Amino acid sequence: MALPTLRGAFFILALTGLVACSSENRSTISARAYTPIPQETLSAMASIGSDRNAPILIRAYKKESEIEVWKRTSAGQYALMKTYPVCRWSGQLGPKTREGDRQVPEGFYTVTPGQMNPNSALWLSFNVGYPNVMERSLGRNGGDIMVHGTCSSRGCFAMTNEQMEEIYAVMREAFQGGQKSIQFQAYPFRMTAENLAKFRNDPNMPFWKNLKEGSDRFEVTKREPAVGYCGARYTFGSSDAPSCNETVADPDAAAVAAKARDDDARVASLIASGVGPKRMSYADGDQNIIFRDPAKKKILEKWAAAGEFSRPEALNAVRELTLDHKGNVVAESSETVTAYVAAPKPLIQSITLGAAQPGSSPDNTVDTAKADDSFFTKWFGTSTPVDNTESGFTAPATVPFPPRRG
Repeated sequence: MALPTLRGAFFILALTGLVACSSENRSTISARAYTPIPQETLSAMASIGSDRNAPILIRAYKKESEIEVWKRTSAGQYALMKTYPVCRWSGQLGPKTREGDRQVPEGFYTVTPGQMNPNSALWLSFNVGYPNVMERSLGRNGGDIMVHGTCSSRGCFAMTNEQMEEIYAVMREAFQGGQKSIQFQAYPFRMTAENLAKFRNDPNMPFWKNLKEGSDRFEVTKREPAVGYCGARYTFGSSDAPSCNETVADPDAAAVAAKARDDDARVASLIASGVGPKRMSYADGDQNIIFRDPAKKKILEKWAAAGEFSRPEALNAVRELTLDHKGNVVAESSETVTAYVAAPKPLIQSITLGAAQPGSSPDNTVDTAKADDSFFTKWFGTSTPVDNTESGFTAPATVPFPPRRG
C-alpha cells in the first residue's frame, strides 16, 4: 500500500474511534467529511509556498468574529492562508471557566485527529480541547467546545456549513500529511495596540496580557510557540516552554521583548492622545459583520426559521460603550454595530450620547489623566503582581493532548 493511502487509512481509523464515543455512533462516516479542498484554497496555499500536506495552525478572534488558518511554508515558517468570518459565537469577551456559561474559551489548545467529528449533528466539527491542562489545574470545567457548522452556538465558534467543510478538509489533509496535532489559539480580540488601549480597564486585562505574550511570539517568529504553564499563567518558548523559576535558552526572546516594548509605547501614545476606555456589551455573543450583508440575510433567516441559527435577536444588543475613569458608562460609541435582525424590543436600555447614566459621575468628560493612572498600573505592572503560585499548581508542564470528545 502506498504511503499516502496508509496515512489516509490511519486517519479514518482515528475518526472512526471518535464516532464510537459520540452520541451519534454511526458505523459509516459522512460523505461531507471527504469534501475536497476547493481549488481556490489550493491556489492560496501555493501562493505562499505551501501545499495541502503541510502543517497548519489556527487562530480565532471573538470580537472581530474571525478564524485564521495558517500554513507552514517551505521556508519553515507559517504564513496566513485564509481568514474565515465566524457566523456565530456566544457569551462575552473573557475566558471560559465553567460548564453552562456559554463562553467561547480563550487560550492555547491542541487538536488531534481523535478530536475531529465527521458525523457531527452540527454538520462537521472538531473539539478545540477545552479545558487544557492549565485550565483543569485551576478547576475549570465544561467541555465539548467545538468549531462546527450550522451557525448556532452555545459556547462554540459556529461557521456556515460550506466554511466548515473547507476548514475540515484543510485539517484532514494536514493530518494525512503527517501533522500529529494542530495548535488552536483563541483570543478575545486581535492583540493590537488599539484594542489594548480601548479595553485597558477590563478586569481580564492581566490574563489578556499573558495571551499577548504567546501572540507576540508567533507574530515575531511565525513559528508555533511551545506552550506550558506556571500557576495561572501560560509560559512560552521557541522550543521548550519554560517552567516556574526555570531559565531556557531562547534565541527569540530579544525580538519578542522588542515588539512588546513597541506595542506598549503605542498604547501609551493612544491614551495620551485621548483614546478613552471602552467596554463591549453583548446579550449573547456576536457574528462577523459580513453576515449582515443583505445578500446573506435570507440565508440566515432560513436557518433562524429552522431553529438552527442561535438567538438572532441577541445581535441587536451588541454595543461598544465608552467609559469614564471609574468604569461608568459615558456613552454608546458611534462604532456600535447594528444587527440586521429586527428585535421586537430592545434587549438592553438604550444609551443617549452624553447623557448621565445611573451610578455615573455627573461630569461625563473622560479624565484621561486618571484613566492613565489606572491603565499604567495594570499594564506596566506597577501594582502588586498577580499571584501565579497557587497552592498545588506550581508545577509547570508542556500542554499535553486534551481529552477526546466524550
